[in-house]
Order: sequence, then structure tokens, then C-alpha cells
Amino acid sequence: MDDEDDRVVWRPSEEQIAHANVTAFLRQIGISDYFEMIAQSAADPAWYTDQLLKFLDIRFRKPYRTVLDLQDGIEWPRWCVGGEINIIDNCLDKRMETDTADQPALIWEGENGNTRTLTYRQLNHLVNKTANALRKLGVKKGDAVGLFLPMVPEVVIALLSIAKIGAVILPLFSGYGAAAVRDRMADAKARALFTVDGGYHNGRLNPLKETADQALEPLGHVEHVIVARYAECSVTMRAGRDHWWHDLVDPQPDEAETENTSAEDLIMLIYTSGTTGKPKGTMHTHCGFPVKVTQDAAFNQDVHPGEVVYWITDMGWMMGPWIVFSTLLLGATMFIYSGSPTYPDMGRIWKMVERHRINMLGLSPTFVRAIRPHGTEPIRKYDLSSLRMFSSTGEPWTPEAWNWLFYEVGEGKRPIINYTGGTEIGGGILMDSPVLPIKPASFASPCPGIDADVYDEDGKPVRGKVGELVCKSPWIGMTRGFWNDRQRYLETYWTRWPGVWVHGDWARLDKTGTWEVLGRSDDTIKVAGKRLGPAEVEAALDGHPSVVESAAIGVPDKIKGSSVVCFAVLTDPEEGTEELQSALKQLVIERLGKPLAPREIIFIRKLPKTRNGKVMRRMIRAAHLKFDPGDTSALEDPAALADIPPISN
Repeated sequence: MDDEDDRVVWRPSEEQIAHANVTAFLRQIGISDYFEMIAQSAADPAWYTDQLLKFLDIRFRKPYRTVLDLQDGIEWPRWCVGGEINIIDNCLDKRMETDTADQPALIWEGENGNTRTLTYRQLNHLVNKTANALRKLGVKKGDAVGLFLPMVPEVVIALLSIAKIGAVILPLFSGYGAAAVRDRMADAKARALFTVDGGYHNGRLNPLKETADQALEPLGHVEHVIVARYAECSVTMRAGRDHWWHDLVDPQPDEAETENTSAEDLIMLIYTSGTTGKPKGTMHTHCGFPVKVTQDAAFNQDVHPGEVVYWITDMGWMMGPWIVFSTLLLGATMFIYSGSPTYPDMGRIWKMVERHRINMLGLSPTFVRAIRPHGTEPIRKYDLSSLRMFSSTGEPWTPEAWNWLFYEVGEGKRPIINYTGGTEIGGGILMDSPVLPIKPASFASPCPGIDADVYDEDGKPVRGKVGELVCKSPWIGMTRGFWNDRQRYLETYWTRWPGVWVHGDWARLDKTGTWEVLGRSDDTIKVAGKRLGPAEVEAALDGHPSVVESAAIGVPDKIKGSSVVCFAVLTDPEEGTEELQSALKQLVIERLGKPLAPREIIFIRKLPKTRNGKVMRRMIRAAHLKFDPGDTSALEDPAALADIPPISN
């Protein structure tokens, strides 16, 4: 990256660079230049990963013979071959004889303001109790166990206990309906499920146990449901299958053996929503996902022992397990919150930053766009001096939202570490870095160990133009395929160009080495032969003071092939006039040119999106064109999809 580029808005100090984890790693490998390390890590992933495992102090019960084996092809790498490791050895067990044992591992706050803190030692004891409870029920190595809980301490305890006994973690979004829970539990053939009586979101009761009962009714293979008390609401307990957490777990001994597992044994099966058909079950291993996310937290977000890290997420999304494994493997403290981040008011997040002295806050651009119209008054009430950086993922930024967070909230002194990847990646592909200058809404480099590039339609590297984001070599966090669907995995990522992972994002790499991600390539609109990313249109619309957020889709056009239709959420719905529509169209014309002017701008109440803030453009397009929207289980508010008007004939 060109340090003199006039787009640079933040530069690390010499002290920040000297203190950074990645600087210590560079010293370990004997390389002084950051970008030389990135290049070597991409060219030789086996060498790099071996060095990474040493740096992170990942301890194996039996050493691996070979870091990387590609005998089955680049699509099916085997990592740490011959090695034996249960990642819980590194998360908890190895901490028990150190000073870290009595440091906070987890801080929790609920929507009602209640809090709870667990040290590493206390967390270890509770994980051991829960592991013993699972073994008492007959759950064993290789069995899938579902997690259908809000972000309460029990969801972390349960996740770690499943891994400890060598079973397979199956995270489920706490906002799912019964059908979504049923589909995933059935596909994984899960034997057990953890849940709660109920949770709260925006002050409203979410009856998770009731939803779980509906989901499990036809599933005879689910033998046990373990229910934690949280909302204190009335639930039905089925004799023989259902167990109260406090009756089953609390009496168990607080010591338990950690199951011996191989490096490539499955630790987690986490589903992503498909455009059509059933969700995709991405498979992750003990030496895969936990190592990759810890690398990213160490080198991207520069998390250090004792720091408090919070990411606005749910355990059903990748960033939930991300924060659990990464903080514990780095000796840091995870903060989790159960409830709406804007309840009872827009100051909730910032109040928690002050109260719990949070050091790194992870959020989505969509969340920032939603709170920006409320201004900085809800933020200025609170002391944010503990907060040293933001990190973001989930959606491309609009310039206005990025600048507002950086300058107005972060006061121009807290970097925004941009981070993009996916569940199948096991973390990030591209990132900003705390040791590099930062430019708004962009990425400084690939993540270490990722051989990223941008390809044109002919599969050739392209610079300064939009193309497909690809990866040309394997990395330790990549999914080991889709559960029971080998061919779908190959068709999704590997069939367009031999030996190249095509991620499905549009990206651009300019001559200064700066990367941009412009949205999903399957969201791309082709107008009169020109490819147009929705984010480009949305950036123009979101720059208007009346627009909170927007989404652009393509619809069939007899002459152009596709035309652009935009959906906009306004700060004041009463302002949704024809005059405003004309003004917004003109904004797009001024930025992108008249040929790309929207055919129509439609004002709606809210955009359909997941609870972690991802706008579901494919569903908007399907609803507008009166098509089947596919898997809608990830939507935070299904009613938002019903508000999309059908296209007029």
C-alpha cells in the first residue's frame, strides 16, 4: 500500500506497530516487510501454517508429520496430518496452571441489564460439568449436538463442552423458526439439542423451547434436549427426552477428561443459507476453524491477552464461534450480549462499551447505517476511552457510513479494521491491518495465508477493474466440503476455473495495492452489457440525507437486458414523494451516468436482512419478480419480505 496515497486517513504510530502481534510474528520468521510475509504465506502455505501454529502456541497431543497434504487435490487438503489435538486443550486446559486461569474469560450482559463474569477456571469447571452431563446421556465422539440459544453464558459453555467430548457443534441462529431448526437438525442427524426456555429481543419474548418442540416433533433421532432457565417462562418438558440444565449439569463433577481427537476430526458443522434448495453444511475441524479465526483476531484485530472483545452477532453465525475460539486461544476476554443492540435506546452498545471497558467492537456496515440517522448524541453520553478500534464485516460500506463511524464516533483516531470472508472460509480473505495505513471502505491486503486475486471473465488476473474474487491455494480454515454433498461443494467453488476457489464476490485491486469488495457476484446487474455492482448504486442513494439504507436489484428489460430497481428506507416515511424519487435518480445519474439510472425507486418500511445485518438482495429480487425466494430462515423479520411489492406487468 502506498503510504503517501491521499486517500489514507489513519496511520499507526510507531508504538502501535512495535506492540502488534503481527510485528512479533515477523520477528519470529525473520522477515521485516509485511507484504513480503503476505506473499510468502500465499506462495508456501505449508511453511506459513507451520510457523503460525508455533506462534499461536497451538499444542498437539501427538505432533503432525506433515503440515499440508494435497494428494487428493487442492479442493480436499488435509492439514496437520498425523497430528492429534483437541482444541479445548488449548482454549482451557493449558490455562489452568497459569495466571490466566483467574482472569475473566467471559463477560455477559442481558437485555434486562443483568451481568455475569466467568474466569477461565470457572468456565473450565462449567465446561467439564456439561461434558460429564453429555457423556451421562450417552452422547459420544462424532455425534452432532445442536445449539439453539441466545447469547447467554450457557451457549458458550455448551459449545466448548461439545468439542471437549469430541462431538460436533451444530450452531443454530436463535431467531430461526421451527422449520429452519428442523432442516438443520435433520440433515446433521443430531442426537441432542441445547436450548433455553425463552429469550428476549427488543423487549419481546422469543419462545425458543416452544420453537424447538415444534422443530423436533418428527425427528426421532434427537434423543435429548437440555433446557437452561433464562426467561423464566412456562414450557412443556417431555418426559425422557427433556432435561433441565440445573438438574442435569449442576450435580456433575467439575473435572472431565478431554477426548482425544485427530487434527482433521470434525469439530463444527455450521450451515449457510443457499440461494435455492437446502442450506449448505460447512464442515470445520479441530485444527482448522479455531486456528484460522485466532490468526485473524491476532493479526487483523490485534487482540492481546486480557483485552475485552465484542462482536455484535449470534452463535448461529460464523462470528459467534469466531469470538469464542479466538479470545480463548489468545488469552483474551469475550463479551457477549443477549438482546437487541438498540434496546431500549440507541445508546445501548456505547453504554456497554463504557461499563465493561470493551477494547475492540465488531459490527456491520448495515448496523452503522441504521444508527447513523440518530446522530452522535446517544454516543457522547458514554466514556469510550477503552475502545481502541472497530472491526467490520458482512456488507460493503457506503462512504457516508464509514466516514461517520470513523470521524464522528471514532473521532478520527480509532481505526476501522475492514474484514471480509465467510463461513466457508473459516474467517477472512481480505483485511485491513493495525500496522498499515487505512483508506476508507477498503482492504489493505489479503489475510496471511490466503493467495487472493481478482479474475476477469476469462480467468485472467485483472487490475483496476471489477472481477471475481478468487483464492489460488488452500488455507487451514477452509471448509472440508459440504456435509453429505460433495458435488455441490465442488460446483459452488471449484468448477469455473481448475484449481481456483471462486468466492462469489466482486472485487477490485488497484495499482496501489488497495482492495475493494463490491458485493456478491450473483447480485450483479448487467445493464446494456455493463456489469454494475449493487453497492455502487446504493452508495449514491445512501448519500442523501433522507435515506437510511437502500438495496438495488436487476429486473429483466427487453432492450437493456436488465434495469435497475432500488428499494429505499427513509428517515421519515412521510418524505416518500415523487420529488424525492426524482432527486435520488439524479444522484445515481451524477455518480454512474444516465445509462445506469434506476428504472424505479420504491420506498419501503425496512430491508429484509439477517440479524447480523446482511441485506438479502436475492430475496428482495425474488419477491419483486414473484419468484420462490429460497431459504428464508435467516431473515430477522420475515414480514419485511412481505412488504416488497410485486413488479407491475
